[in-house]
This record gives sequence, C-alpha cells and structure tokens, in this order.
Amino acid sequence: DHFVASGGGLVQTGGSLRLSCVARDGTAIPTGMVWYRQAPGKQRELIVHVAISGRTTYKEAVKDRFTVSYANTNKAMFLEMTSLQPTDTAVYYCNSDELTSRGEWGQGTQVTVSS
Repeated sequence: DHFVASGGGLVQTGGSLRLSCVARDGTAIPTGMVWYRQAPGKQRELIVHVAISGRTTYKEAVKDRFTVSYANTNKAMFLEMTSLQPTDTAVYYCNSDELTSRGEWGQGTQVTVSS
C-alpha cells in the first residue's frame, strides 16, 4: 500500500467527517492525487482530483460539501466532508494519478451515513 486512507466512521445525516490520506515512506511525489469512493454494489467512482498545480476538480454531487487539501511536501491529503447524506455511504480511497493508472490501491476507509 502506498497511500492509506483513514478517518471514516458512522455519522448521522447532516454530519461531518475529515478523512486523512498518508503516504508510505518511499512513495514517489505524484503529479496528482485523487479521492475515490465505492458504494455497496457499485463501481468505484472518482469524487475529487487534485493536480500538482493545486487545481481541484470535484464530482458535482460533492462539489459544495467536500473540500480537499493536499501538501506536496509530505504527500498528506485531507478531505473535509460536510452535510453528509446516506448516498455518501461508501468506502473511500485515496491514491496518486500514477498508481490509479496502474490499478494499484491502498486501504480505504468506511464512511456510513445513517438516515
């Protein structure tokens, strides 16, 4: 595992969570970072992309509720999630562009939003 996500949990509708993403020692500096999520019975989907330039792109469904931050110096990334809905329930994964293109994924973190 190069990148490991953590910080998930069980929250009520309207609640907030902060996910963290940590790189293992020796992980190369990426050209971009991503957050994906995979809900039960569904395909993994991209929700946020952060380019090395700092430009961020959000999936429309999370655009006004989630905020990503990334520090290239220590390859740490965070995802602030607010106004959580049951439809946000999923396993959340972080990764680099390079590892994503190779299909290599680290450990995700479960987010469950109760109604």
